[in-house]
Amino acid sequence: MTKPLRSLSGLLDFDCAARWGSFKLAAQELHKTPAAISLQVKQLEETLGFELFTRHPRHIALTEKGQELAATVRRMLGELNTKVSALQGGGEEKVLRISTTHSLAIKWLVPRIPRFTMRHPELDIRIDSSDLLADMNDGGTDIAVRTYDAIPGDPDLLFQDELVAVYSPSLLAPGETEITLQTLNRYPLLHEQTTDTWIKLLRHNNALNGNYNFSRSYTNFAVMVQSALAGQGVALVSHAIANEDLCNGSLKMVRCSHAEYRRGYRIIVGRGKDGMEKITHFCDWLREEVAVMQKGFYQC
Repeated sequence: MTKPLRSLSGLLDFDCAARWGSFKLAAQELHKTPAAISLQVKQLEETLGFELFTRHPRHIALTEKGQELAATVRRMLGELNTKVSALQGGGEEKVLRISTTHSLAIKWLVPRIPRFTMRHPELDIRIDSSDLLADMNDGGTDIAVRTYDAIPGDPDLLFQDELVAVYSPSLLAPGETEITLQTLNRYPLLHEQTTDTWIKLLRHNNALNGNYNFSRSYTNFAVMVQSALAGQGVALVSHAIANEDLCNGSLKMVRCSHAEYRRGYRIIVGRGKDGMEKITHFCDWLREEVAVMQKGFYQC
């Protein structure tokens, strides 16, 4: 039979020891003695019924179960500290917690967010980049921007994406000014998990008959864009994810007709947070940024 936790005090000591990999260093952070930290962790292990650390003469190491618990405790303490900070700072209106995918966070949101913070310096921005869906009902996330199969007329649709073929100018041979559909077969074609999107684009442009080199597959648009920047091939990627690099000239776009692509990004607001001023400000700003991006689609 499992035993319920009767005290949470040992979790703070465990978290600190897990981060440092040392009772001595954890004791310095918490202003305790190493013996006190060790005792708290030992009592926690006795309550749980399994060991959290393997103890060596000069160091400690998390067990497999210890690693799992450490990750959970770190996340929960982070959420607790976020809540406490918000309450100490005068309320939820001053902290904006945003969840989105790794790719959109790294290649689209983060490069633009300074413009939002200049407009609203009073807000404390917290960005959680994860491809796992956030729980919008637990109060830990204010707003999420997530990719989905776009539904025309959806009021929460932020924008419908496009797939574009992009490459680094470093790929061009001496005397060449661009890569075209006719010269694609000279280069590795980078794709996300499946070649279906490339095949659809080539068929749409009547260019399917060719000896193409589908050499590299990725699970993430941001990584694929970085691969294209490194000159590893021509990548078929989300226009939004490649937008900044297209506009600054680090990437160029293969000129061709774009095949239909139904994926888009939608705004999801946390339960009970509709109408909050910080949400309204952020949604308005997001739509302004999208309008600028779409206006410059063919200019970058």
